[in-house]
Amino acid sequence: MSDVSLNEVKALAFIGGGNMAIALIGGLTQRGLPGARIAVSDPVPQALQRLHADYGIRPAADNASAVEHAQIVILAVKPQFLRAAAEQIAPHLPAGALIISIAAGIPHAALTRWLGARATVIRTMPNRPAFNGCGATALYAPATVGAQHRTLAQSIMAAVGTTVWVEHESQLDTVTALSGSGPAYFFLLMEALEAAAHARGLPADVAHELTLQTALGAAQMAKQSLEPLATLREQVTSKGGTTAAALAVFDAAGLRAIVAQALTAADLRSGELAAQFAAP
Repeated sequence: MSDVSLNEVKALAFIGGGNMAIALIGGLTQRGLPGARIAVSDPVPQALQRLHADYGIRPAADNASAVEHAQIVILAVKPQFLRAAAEQIAPHLPAGALIISIAAGIPHAALTRWLGARATVIRTMPNRPAFNGCGATALYAPATVGAQHRTLAQSIMAAVGTTVWVEHESQLDTVTALSGSGPAYFFLLMEALEAAAHARGLPADVAHELTLQTALGAAQMAKQSLEPLATLREQVTSKGGTTAAALAVFDAAGLRAIVAQALTAADLRSGELAAQFAAP
């Protein structure tokens, strides 16, 4: 959906004014959506004051008043608070409103149960790089959700980065394990590289800068290339060279198996948390 279509949204509400809401509001206003069309409710008055000062949003007295005239409602509260928030706004939702959840783990069936069967609900899973406009968001909607609502939800989440759709809701647990938790995996590897280089004599600031730029450059190369990741790896790995020596150590330590185990653990934990917070 184009920015022009996004500008046609007359009333959008956020339930929760935390970090992800701030990122989305910043991205949407940069794309031309006036802050005055965005209502936000949050239990922390200072958060609303800051959002009003930075983006011109309309602070709402409570959740019910935030959604009163909203075409789109974004549920941006922590999973453990989502049920209470959903049940608070359910009687006040305008007919035809689109509900977008950015809460990890809470299944579509639970959201529909709390919000009412008439609610049109789309689940999304963004990640923390959305704060810098470089996020990765997966979206899921059942087949009953029409193309117009799907396109609108995708347009909103695209304000903070790349968007993809998953066909099966269960895949969102794997998305959570991959892109949701994934930045921490890369930070850990970068942290280890930086520390190892510093231990071998590089000044800390030099090791830090080279680590960051190498990670950024590798990601940009992969993003811009049509080649598979394996091919890119092979292109920088000369037989018998330094890269081959390092990769041999990774292989001997079972790096691929470790990554697979870690991703599986995060995937399973996502499902456990969903069951915990979405229980009837």
